[in-house]
Amino acid sequence: MEIQFKLDEINQVAQKIIAEKPHKVVLFHGEMGAGKTTLIKAISKALGVANATSSPTFSLVNEYEADNGDLVYHFDVYRLNSEAEAYDMGIDEYLYSGEWCFIEWAEKIPSLIPSEHSTVTLKIGKDGKRTLTLK
Repeated sequence: MEIQFKLDEINQVAQKIIAEKPHKVVLFHGEMGAGKTTLIKAISKALGVANATSSPTFSLVNEYEADNGDLVYHFDVYRLNSEAEAYDMGIDEYLYSGEWCFIEWAEKIPSLIPSEHSTVTLKIGKDGKRTLTLK
């Protein structure tokens, strides 16, 4: 699936992503400022997370509960120096929990990613529109 959108359409884009029934482990790729965290917030909201979400840059993972009881884990592994650090924090337990796992900068932990995952790639066009590709 590929979508072009403006940031003010992000809530509708989040609904479209959920409608595609992606794997529960979703990797988010894109340059700094592409809108990865903003999109994860919108998807979390669409899944029923009521409380405000924020980037887990310093905590590495934030946990949210949706109104149906599902858990949403939002990872930002940008600051990790090695896969061993992710393993030490127990990331494998999250990734194989069956809950939603949204991971920014997953290219830092390639051998820890389950084979069953989806990928969202965001690119910013010259006109400020984003192009999203879901695989």
